[in-house]
Amino acid sequence: MTELLSMGFLQRALLAGIMVSLLCGVLSVFVILRRMAFIGVGISHSAFGGVALGFLLAVDPLWTGIGFAVLVALAIEWAQTHSRVEEDTAIGIFFAASMALGLVFLHLSRTYNVDVFGFLFGNILAIGKKQVVEIFCVTAGVLAVTLAFYKELVFLSFDEEMAWVSGVPVRALRYLFLVMLALVVIISIYLVGIILVSALLVIPGATAQNLTGHIRRMIFTSAAVAVGGAVGGLWLSCLLDFPTGATMVLLLAFFYLLTTAAPWLRSRKGGA
Repeated sequence: MTELLSMGFLQRALLAGIMVSLLCGVLSVFVILRRMAFIGVGISHSAFGGVALGFLLAVDPLWTGIGFAVLVALAIEWAQTHSRVEEDTAIGIFFAASMALGLVFLHLSRTYNVDVFGFLFGNILAIGKKQVVEIFCVTAGVLAVTLAFYKELVFLSFDEEMAWVSGVPVRALRYLFLVMLALVVIISIYLVGIILVSALLVIPGATAQNLTGHIRRMIFTSAAVAVGGAVGGLWLSCLLDFPTGATMVLLLAFFYLLTTAAPWLRSRKGGA
């Protein structure tokens, strides 16, 4: 492994993996507490439309993906606050429409190739210096905003109605959180791709919730689990020659199952 770490492409992969997983681990707690797991799926799959638009227009798919994902996230929030549909219904509508648009854009661009495959399933080992800088900028920006509005986000996560009464700008914070979520989803595509990216926003927070009920400890635990899954998944994928993104997600799922089963195993042992 030491020899592998001397390679530039693996160093970039490790650095990107740590930054993205750290960011996903922090936001994952708020996603779990606000029961927004499905919206991560919706935003990540809607990004497919933006990526395909980038191929059609022959521009960097990252930027079209970010724009498209942010617009869809805001549209979901607007639809569920200005119509009678529930949030999961709005997500389902925009999810399907974005995927359909993506297929149309790909058909028109005639570029259904390995690049698209990389966006769908991730290719962390292909990350270049430019992508590392982009990931750093997004990570620093989102973490700074999260820290600045930490108390408000916690309040919103536990009791949205009381937050309204207390004068917290709930609607603005909801839009802000969705924009942050969209940004994180797009940069996470480098690691695990559009298909698996929602796992990074759900599993670390769910695992942390199994271990502690204190919000601050939950955030640190979730971040540690996410980083451990990214670093461990990268190492295992190199060792076993498995797909990196899939290995990361499977390792995170193992952590979750382990923390879920541990109390049951202890109770069985105590009962015996």
